[in-house]
Amino acid sequence: MKVMKTILNIIRIWHHELTTVMRDKGILIFIVFVPLAYPLLYSYVYTNEVVREVPAAVVDESNSALSREFLRKVDASPDVRIHARCTDMAEAQELLKRQEVYGIIRIPASFTRDLWQGEQTHIGLYCDMCSMLYYKNLLLTTTNVSLEMNKDIKVERYLPATTDRQEEITRMPIEYRQTALYNPQSGFAAFLIPPVLMLIIQQTLFLGIGMSAGDSREKYRGSVIPFHKAYKNAMHIVAGKAMFYFLLYLLMGIYMFTFVTRTFGLPQLGHYGTFLAFLVPYLLSCIFLAMTLSALVWRREDCIMLFVFLSVPLLFLSGISWPGAAMPTFWKYVSWLFPSTFGMNGYVRITGMGASLGDVAFEYGGLWMQAIVYCLTACLFYRKQIRKLLANH
Repeated sequence: MKVMKTILNIIRIWHHELTTVMRDKGILIFIVFVPLAYPLLYSYVYTNEVVREVPAAVVDESNSALSREFLRKVDASPDVRIHARCTDMAEAQELLKRQEVYGIIRIPASFTRDLWQGEQTHIGLYCDMCSMLYYKNLLLTTTNVSLEMNKDIKVERYLPATTDRQEEITRMPIEYRQTALYNPQSGFAAFLIPPVLMLIIQQTLFLGIGMSAGDSREKYRGSVIPFHKAYKNAMHIVAGKAMFYFLLYLLMGIYMFTFVTRTFGLPQLGHYGTFLAFLVPYLLSCIFLAMTLSALVWRREDCIMLFVFLSVPLLFLSGISWPGAAMPTFWKYVSWLFPSTFGMNGYVRITGMGASLGDVAFEYGGLWMQAIVYCLTACLFYRKQIRKLLANH
């Protein structure tokens, strides 16, 4: 009988949360529209994966056959496009200021003469550092072209070969092959979108549960729960509310892992069962932490000021965009307070590297520990709310 009463209370709380949220357009935007739309928007924006044809200006003071060959090879690469040929650096710098180009390639007048005299020559590359992707394309392209021309010059002028095989060995004494692991196309979307998907889950849960708590405080005169017989046990309240958000976001997680990932060709090497097993503690820890943090929300608008600004710092603290090994110890411990740190790192390894639960045991265990701790803190918060509500009535 007691078990049935407990189950009925949890179902009543779940139903009350469901009807309350479905009638509130503001909360629906955060917990339904944003998780559905943002993954599509972000994935579409970065769907090209890599930057191509970065415009560059050229100042060819040598104007020789070798300098033209160098520039022709740069222009033929997929990553850089020669946008303008300038007579001097002042003209090229003006284009750079207007952001018509993102780099300047300067070939000195002594370029060919130095090579014929057996001396080392230099090519100047000046980059706009407003975007590291532009800088990367310009630097890698000019470096690769320089290395290829170095081989030709070495074979033709300094180490002449008598056979094709000798020429091949002279050009490349040690043969190497480059293989990009886990992100073969070296794409930005494959690197960024998977962790962002997990961050979207956490942040929208913070906003949705926080806004619901703020709405309840305004409606029930400072209390986050109504004066009702079903709301007399903190564990029942936490279980009922958590069940609603857990079922909803379980569907959101599956939608992100299947539809979004497959539509935009993102990495998906992990097993489906592994993902679901990892998603369960991640959702629980996010939900319980959101309930705990809702103690700070007194008005609907407060959660936006409290939680929205955390998105970018949490992305940096996760160790995804900046290596965790290079992060100060204090901030590393701070990052472990948030489920997103374990969630993003574990999810990236599951989807991009095909990791099993054993491979992400640290992240998986960390999420379960957070779920237990934050469940207790949420229960303490609602227990305090129950006592306060009873005292006022």
